[in-house]
Amino acid sequence: MNRNEQLEKLKKNQIWDFIVIGGGANGLGVAVDAASRGFNTTLLEAVDFAKGTSSRSTKLAHGGVRYLEQGNLSLVIEALKERGLMKKNAGHLVKNESFIIPNYNWWGGYFYTIGLKLYDLLAGKLSLGSSKYLSKEKTLELIPSIESKGLQSGVLYHDGQFDDSRFAINLAQTAIEKGACVVNYLKVTQLLKDDKNHIIGVIASDQKSGEEYTIQGKAVINATGVFTNAIMKMNDTVYKKYIVPSQGIHLVFDKTFLQGENALMIPKTSDGRVLFAVPWHDKIIMGTTDTLVKKSDLEPIALEEEIDFVLKTAQRYLTKKPTRSDVLSVFAGLRPLAAPEKKRQSTKEVSRSHKIIVSESRLITITGGKWTTYRKIAEDIIDKAIKVHQLPKKKCKTEHLAIHGNKKNCAEDFENHLYIYGTDKTAIIEIQESKPELKEKLHPNYNYTLAEVVWAIRQEMATTVEDVLARRVRLLFLDARAAIASADKVAHLLAKELGHDENWIQNQLAEFKTVANGFLLKEFRIP
Repeated sequence: MNRNEQLEKLKKNQIWDFIVIGGGANGLGVAVDAASRGFNTTLLEAVDFAKGTSSRSTKLAHGGVRYLEQGNLSLVIEALKERGLMKKNAGHLVKNESFIIPNYNWWGGYFYTIGLKLYDLLAGKLSLGSSKYLSKEKTLELIPSIESKGLQSGVLYHDGQFDDSRFAINLAQTAIEKGACVVNYLKVTQLLKDDKNHIIGVIASDQKSGEEYTIQGKAVINATGVFTNAIMKMNDTVYKKYIVPSQGIHLVFDKTFLQGENALMIPKTSDGRVLFAVPWHDKIIMGTTDTLVKKSDLEPIALEEEIDFVLKTAQRYLTKKPTRSDVLSVFAGLRPLAAPEKKRQSTKEVSRSHKIIVSESRLITITGGKWTTYRKIAEDIIDKAIKVHQLPKKKCKTEHLAIHGNKKNCAEDFENHLYIYGTDKTAIIEIQESKPELKEKLHPNYNYTLAEVVWAIRQEMATTVEDVLARRVRLLFLDARAAIASADKVAHLLAKELGHDENWIQNQLAEFKTVANGFLLKEFRIP
């Protein structure tokens, strides 16, 4: 996965069957689907893969317990099937996680047990395990840090937990292995149209060199998530909102706040949303909120009222009460919800189902959806594009397609932090053995090494400190202060590998500190 090689491939001036705009979950899924069917495919990402929403999720591959309560059975069935396929196709990244719902009223245990038995049933052969009713004593045994006062019972069920941006990188690698041309930091600035107003390509600008590319293609897919409206502005003569961004935030804490291996799920918070506390990379992630925001931002910042809401809700249910000073990192993500039909519709009511829009110009746009269903969304988009553009009918091949790095039965590997690399793990160990100095840790409190940085640069198209520490190695999301402390080592290694000077290093360190401060609560930001 070499950026210069991919740019050379792009320069060969061919007409692509598919031009995919956007390197998040949906765009990468589309590239994998199209390329695996044998279509000539290129994907252009304006910044870095999964830089937006796709690296800022709750880290769950799930069927959507909440959608079950809303009666949206078709979405739940689809998501449960896709959850099972994610686990099979990327076993190194998707874990089976046990979730516990604590009940503080007599009827909750029975209500959720019945509902979750239906959840198990809908998963069919791809079920991750059976849900069960728990006594008060068993609930406290499995999740000892839960508030015992008023506790009546618990319910245990299974869902998936995964590393989102690592999954995105592996999708990019898979697309390239299937023949696609995939490039980050290549921003689409214009849509090209013929005299019939049909899109025939795009103009894109290399954010590194400034070079401009004219790229011709038969089908152009707009998979830009929360930035959908910006691409539609280039396409439409009359402006219309196609998506509304909704912000969700997550706070990251030390694992002592939720002892044991189980995740916690609070099905009804004071605002009616679900709150999760999920073990992830030896930390606990708590979230999420649902706040409509006016504009889509590459670096969304958590609002104070959102932080207070997550803290107060967590304090209500945990015996060790988390405070602001305990927050290791806070990250905000934007959900690209399909614009509501009704004016006064709340974010909880807006469908999470995906929607495909075919413009008069034949631009194909995807709105809505969620990480878990990325593969099915991609299949639907390519099927639609084949019809719209009268392309050769080729069957989808992704249902049982292994994602790069896939490793079965890797539960025993989860003790070693390198498990997320799957089959690439041995190559990283080889780098460490060939150059022992690369065994050096990025930070004394974490096991990440310089060898992983080298791997990210050489094999995963990482070009900045942020690419490495936010989305290849997840340190920024786990502990923002530790990430800032590690930035100097990473910047020097990047400069050495990519041939940059001291001035570039200083600029990188300043840029990364600005971004990383957004992951810290305001009173703890580093000047």
